[in-house]
Amino acid sequence: MPDIYLVIGGSGFVGRHIVQQLLDRGDTVSVLDIVQRYHDVPFYPGDITDQAQVADVLRKSGTTCIIHTASPPAGVKLENADLYFRVNVGGTKAIIAAAQETGVRKLVFTSSAGVVWTGASLIDVDERTPIPEKHKDAYTESKAQAERAVLEANGKNGLLTVALRPAGIFGPGDRQLLLGLWQVYERNQTHFQIGDNTNMFDWTYVGNVAAAHLLAADRLNDPAPAPVLNDLPELPKTPEEVPPLTAAEEQMVRYVLPPISATVPISRIPTSAARPLGPCVTPPPNADALLAAFNNPTPANIPVYRTRFDPLSDSSIARLKLQDPATSPLQVAGQVFFITNGEPTYFWDITRLVWNHFDRMYPDKAARRKRGLWVLPKDVGMALAAGAEWWGWLTRSDPTFTRFKVGYSCESRWFNIEKARRVLGYEPKIGLEEGVRLAVEAWTEEK
Repeated sequence: MPDIYLVIGGSGFVGRHIVQQLLDRGDTVSVLDIVQRYHDVPFYPGDITDQAQVADVLRKSGTTCIIHTASPPAGVKLENADLYFRVNVGGTKAIIAAAQETGVRKLVFTSSAGVVWTGASLIDVDERTPIPEKHKDAYTESKAQAERAVLEANGKNGLLTVALRPAGIFGPGDRQLLLGLWQVYERNQTHFQIGDNTNMFDWTYVGNVAAAHLLAADRLNDPAPAPVLNDLPELPKTPEEVPPLTAAEEQMVRYVLPPISATVPISRIPTSAARPLGPCVTPPPNADALLAAFNNPTPANIPVYRTRFDPLSDSSIARLKLQDPATSPLQVAGQVFFITNGEPTYFWDITRLVWNHFDRMYPDKAARRKRGLWVLPKDVGMALAAGAEWWGWLTRSDPTFTRFKVGYSCESRWFNIEKARRVLGYEPKIGLEEGVRLAVEAWTEEK
């Protein structure tokens, strides 16, 4: 039978896109949130930190799958961090308990790629990256604790769980990234840059994030492609003792992934076996085969080579199986997945793309932006941010320019999404360029 969905936080940015995609494919969906912004699905107001309230909503709605996106937004200035831990940690634990109490089968949790950030650069990191003991802010620390609770609940009392870690979400309905960039644009400060803009950063279109949640929900029931180690007569003690990959596992990690081409189109290098044909008096006898091979974006005969450092090599998979013998790293249940557009770009390039779209929509404001770029070294930015924080403390106001934001904009933060592509079947459909256009157009209409 098809699932009945409850999107917790369904009035919010990511949650609303998930609701809309569920509606678009004809699913039954309800929303649990503290405020009702839309009126096209059943809505239940409630406090997610109250297990009884959540359980009551689950029974009334007949929910079989929970998609939990609710969270205070990152970067909110609070008197203390209690709200993050009360909602993200306490609320998530209450949702888990309510789901187990009422027999809900599936729980998809929206975590954050920031849970692995220590303040240093993250370059092509994958799901093996450990969560640090000390976090840079309360938001990511609370998300990490909530994620741990979700994964620990997998398989208990019939509940299957999965956590997704999106990075740098933007799109229609965004009130964080676009709001900040609009304020900079309005103040005519777009000519300032902190750092040398050589740090790569992952951004993710919100529609792609929503699609990943639906994929995770759909595949939570998928069985492991091989028996988990706990099912073996004797538990292996070393990676060498772990049984070799089954045919199903081999198929999952060995097929050729297509290039991500949502923004940059696929470009093939002509070869003797695959090439376009120019004007010719007599076409070669295998002309059709040459053209077909050249136009095929993912030739099946390209080998997939892996080393022991690869996250999906045989040795890496064996070590992951030993770490958690109750699950398989190649199934959805009990796993985490980084979700991005797969298009890491220089940090300040995305801001300028947004500002260029603003220029086209506000030509009177665009004229004043014709000035040279002022590049401030990171150390100078840190010093200025420290001064802004001191002034904020002195005047009892929240500074908008902080050392955290300087560090955030000057470090590389991009992630390996191969696991999500192979295990979830996730592919980003909307590229950065189109996503920014859609986001700015929606922002302009709503502003």
